[in-house]
Amino acid sequence: MDESEQLVEKYLLALGRGAVVFEPDGNIPPDFSLDGSIGVEVRRLNQNYERPDGSTEGLEELAIPLWQRLQRVLPALGPSIDGESWFVCMDFRRPVGQRKPLQAKIEQALLSFMHSTSRTATTIKITQNFEVDLLRAEQDQGSFFLLGASSDDDSGGWVMGEVEKNLRLCLSVKGRKIAPYRDKYSEWWLVLTDHIDYGMDLEDREVFRAKVMPNIQHAFDKIILIDPRDHGRVFEV
Repeated sequence: MDESEQLVEKYLLALGRGAVVFEPDGNIPPDFSLDGSIGVEVRRLNQNYERPDGSTEGLEELAIPLWQRLQRVLPALGPSIDGESWFVCMDFRRPVGQRKPLQAKIEQALLSFMHSTSRTATTIKITQNFEVDLLRAEQDQGSFFLLGASSDDDSGGWVMGEVEKNLRLCLSVKGRKIAPYRDKYSEWWLVLTDHIDYGMDLEDREVFRAKVMPNIQHAFDKIILIDPRDHGRVFEV
């Protein structure tokens, strides 16, 4: 059971509507059954990047491993020099290419900067879709380089628009997934852990229900967004 499923299980149990069973029919939909009559599918609602071939990936599938890799690699490039340390702020958009060749290019560019005789704040273009900003730290940080910030140029946009776009994607994928099993349960719910707008505020909920949902066709009896920070904070769209 992944993190999203654990959160949704807490939500379903809190409803007090009967037995909550994880994967009641094995490794096929639904993810949960509720009271034996409701099939519940679970998914993370997040921002996605659409590849040229039409497939998608969550932005965190690149952003998190990339951050973790550089956070580990940069301090290993060497200690501070005469109390001088530099923050490395990465700015990227997809595709960035293979991770190891990209890492090698980053290391080469940073080592060249570290060994130069004149160092000032600068931006270094590593590849067409990846660059780093170098900013000197006010105090010695122990290592010459350390990771300071990350900017993902594929993220952002109007938050409600991002919720709508990625909700449509989830509905399409999950709708196809449950189609062969539709008759097994009298109701089907889709419960999404909302990592884009965290369940929305009350004003946005009213707008989303009135302006957005009437234009979205789907196969579910209920669609529920859960704030991943609090399984009790839910928005039934």
